[in-house]
Amino acid sequence: MLFKLRQRAKDERGFTLIELLVVILIIGILAAIAIPSFLNQKSKASDAAAKELAHSAQVAAETIATDNGGSYALVTPTLLNTYEATIQVGAGNNNAYIANVNTAGGAVGTATGYTVTATSTTGDTYSIIRAANGTVTRSCANATGQTACVNNSW
Repeated sequence: MLFKLRQRAKDERGFTLIELLVVILIIGILAAIAIPSFLNQKSKASDAAAKELAHSAQVAAETIATDNGGSYALVTPTLLNTYEATIQVGAGNNNAYIANVNTAGGAVGTATGYTVTATSTTGDTYSIIRAANGTVTRSCANATGQTACVNNSW
């Protein structure tokens, strides 16, 4: 009797082929559900970096205006980089960068508003617009078809 129990235990080692296939199928289904959400995270991070860069440029532009009697006429990407070294002013290193700065309003040599535009590595652009009356508006242009830019605002 003891011999038969030992023989049965010896014969039943390991998993059957069906059990292994079921486990592989379950792992495959879980991977198919999880992988698309992970792939989208990189573009979300790139867009978040561009938004933060636009905000940093806004703060630097306000600092420049404070130093120049309230005029935004001198605000350029190069001067923004001078005031805040983390502001990247040209494409490179797979980072977001300040695409352009437009100043507007006021008499010659003075500007009462500006627009700073940051470009994400996905191609989306995020702008902060300061009007002459002091209102600040955020806008974006969606180049990738993703949902980071909803209704042209962020």
